[in-house]
Amino acid sequence: MDMKNAGSPGHGRLPDPVTAATAVVDARGIVTGWSTGAQRLLGYASEDVLGRPAAGLLGRGAGSPVDFSSAREEWRGTPPLRHRDGHDVGAEVRAYPSLDREGGAQWIVLATPSRQGPPRPPPRPYEAGASTEEAFAQCHLPVMIYDVELRAVRGSAGAVRALALTERQMRGRRVTDILPPHMCTKVEEGMRRVFDTGRPEQFEVRGRPHPEAHGRYWAVTVSPVRNTAGDVHQVQLIALDITELHLARERLALLNDVSAQVGSTLDVTHTAQEMADLAVGRLADFISVDLSDSLLRGFEPRPSGEGSIGLCRVAQQSVLPGVPESLVQPGDVDYYPASSPPARCLLTGRSSLHSTLDEAIGGWQAVDPERAAKVRSFGIHSIMVVPLRARGITLGVAVLVRHRRRHPFDDDDLLLAQEIAARTAVAVDNARRFTRERTTALALQRSLLPQRIADQDAVEVAHRYLPARSQAGLGGDWFDVIPLSGARVALVVGDVVGHGLRASATMGRLRTAVRTLADVDLPPDELLVHLDDLITRLRTEEGSTADSELDIVTDLIATCLYVVYDPVSRRCTAAAAGHPPPAVVTPDGTAAFVELSAGPPLGMGGLPFEAVEWEVPRGSLLALYTDGLIEAAEHDLDKGMALLLQRLEQPAHSLGAMCDDLVQTLLPAQPSDDVALLLARTRALEPGRVATWDLSSDPAAVAGARGEVSRRLADWGLDEAAFTTELIVSELVTNAIRYGGPPVQLRLIRGTALICEVTDSSSTAPHLRRARMLDEGGRGLMLVAQLADRWGTRHLPGGKAIWAEIGVPDGQP
Repeated sequence: MDMKNAGSPGHGRLPDPVTAATAVVDARGIVTGWSTGAQRLLGYASEDVLGRPAAGLLGRGAGSPVDFSSAREEWRGTPPLRHRDGHDVGAEVRAYPSLDREGGAQWIVLATPSRQGPPRPPPRPYEAGASTEEAFAQCHLPVMIYDVELRAVRGSAGAVRALALTERQMRGRRVTDILPPHMCTKVEEGMRRVFDTGRPEQFEVRGRPHPEAHGRYWAVTVSPVRNTAGDVHQVQLIALDITELHLARERLALLNDVSAQVGSTLDVTHTAQEMADLAVGRLADFISVDLSDSLLRGFEPRPSGEGSIGLCRVAQQSVLPGVPESLVQPGDVDYYPASSPPARCLLTGRSSLHSTLDEAIGGWQAVDPERAAKVRSFGIHSIMVVPLRARGITLGVAVLVRHRRRHPFDDDDLLLAQEIAARTAVAVDNARRFTRERTTALALQRSLLPQRIADQDAVEVAHRYLPARSQAGLGGDWFDVIPLSGARVALVVGDVVGHGLRASATMGRLRTAVRTLADVDLPPDELLVHLDDLITRLRTEEGSTADSELDIVTDLIATCLYVVYDPVSRRCTAAAAGHPPPAVVTPDGTAAFVELSAGPPLGMGGLPFEAVEWEVPRGSLLALYTDGLIEAAEHDLDKGMALLLQRLEQPAHSLGAMCDDLVQTLLPAQPSDDVALLLARTRALEPGRVATWDLSSDPAAVAGARGEVSRRLADWGLDEAAFTTELIVSELVTNAIRYGGPPVQLRLIRGTALICEVTDSSSTAPHLRRARMLDEGGRGLMLVAQLADRWGTRHLPGGKAIWAEIGVPDGQP
């Protein structure tokens, strides 16, 4: 139909062009034009109607057909029209005279659906109840029918309620005329795919179906509607409101994430922060987690009900950058008035849900104006206060706030927050218990390690001990610096296999045993033999146990490295039991490991240990360490030992700085094993600080020895110590001449203390005893023990040495 050739349809009010159906009929009554509106109204495609008599479109009871050839004026009426499916369609019909392109008479026919059409045909005999048409119209689900142009053809009662439009208002309109852009784009794309593929589509959309409605989640199903020829000529759209189901899935997903991610470490602060990070944006706009200060030290909290309550802020998070809603920073203390919801929650252990208009919140703001200003500034409107309770103890309080979301918290949100807080509280309490146990084990470990290195002349030392940060707990690494007779020193590093309190306790026992055996002045290899026997006996008495919680075998097995350095001879003697070898850095900066037979670990039993002796240049560096320093996940043992030598060759201004460099370079941020490190810079006693005399076995040599000692002490400026030293020398030399064998030698060493040594070839060691009234002897060693600070016997390959240390008077060199 050429509208430019059509005459004016008159001055009557034209029907709605969106919903009206238009047709052109010539003077013979033949249809020559057919609009899409007519196709939507009666279901006929243009090819099915054009060239056919218009009278065939009239329904039952329409009366006589209209004579288009004789009428010359506008015609209107409400004859029933026949739908393609066979039922009658009520419509208001108007016909306007016009001219075609050749000037011939024609009619423009406009049909508008009436609000109440003619009665539906009676149901077929087999139908019980309402007809299919009535069932569609009354369907409570939002159901829509769309044509190939994606315009609405039908809408159910559910669609009318959801869209707040009548079915007449929906007909002929596209989704873009009804829904928001982000919703209609997805829906129309789905309908186009159904027209193209002929297969149903399912997808979800979110939005408001009309401006006054709340945002909802919809599950949309678009299905093809086929004609008798099997072609898709319409699509059916069903929208199901799944808002509650979607929210339930979100809550379940949040709980699952909390269970999987909160408590990934045994750190109280990190655990609380994990909860805040997960819940913000998904449940609340701002969260703060406050815990009792004692909890951070591993102790159970004991809140007081008097006055304001101070809680430590351990975690907080917000949807806004920088968490501007918070009054305090993590690590600071936030004080809550006794009448405030967080204080009552902490004391009662019960959660609460509030609006900012509640009396409880109003009273809180009245006594806390700074917090009230934050509430007004950010538009906070809904608050939840939830306790963190585990094993019947309230550990802290979580405050959840909404100010960006329009909807306030509801009871379901409170239940969700309570479940999140409960799961977090268990993780926090586990971290607290681990903190307490770790603090206890660390205190025990440190108490068993040297608190202060004893003064000695042989070496300058620096040390580091780093406890493991793994869940297994502390290990049994230890080190020690033991002064020996003759100005010598013993350097010890060891490692007990296993972790936990038992490993620490075993380490303490071994360190005590090593000190006891060192006092006997046993050679390194013999000392390890005795230590191996001790562990074997202890294991037999206690048996092998396993920690059921950590599944870590704590059998009594240990490694040990024992090194003795003599500053007079500048020689080292070392033996190892399953321990890495020591490293030596010479004064020229060259580092190398000592070729040492490692031997079996202590506790294996039955195998000997081998000692190695070598000369050490003055100013050399000895490095003793445990395997935790050189073993790491990032590299193997060989690479770790190579890195150790590399770092030892780097110059440092002090031994402490070198220790720090080794720890920072070789260890990860969270070492999985304990590390003990001991660095010792060797010293050498000058020849002028050592005096040696060979004595004959004649008792007359005692007087000569006293004279030599007196003169040497005068040279050293130790005149005040001469009397005591002469008495001790006299007793020791007399004892060696009388009960020992030649040769007899006397040696004086001037260090931090004055050391007097007398050696002979006899292996028989004297014993201290109390002399009786009539005894002629037995008082010499008693006198030595009274005058000397320390004294003892050291066995030598060719005899023994009896030594005594004499304190140098204050002010003496």
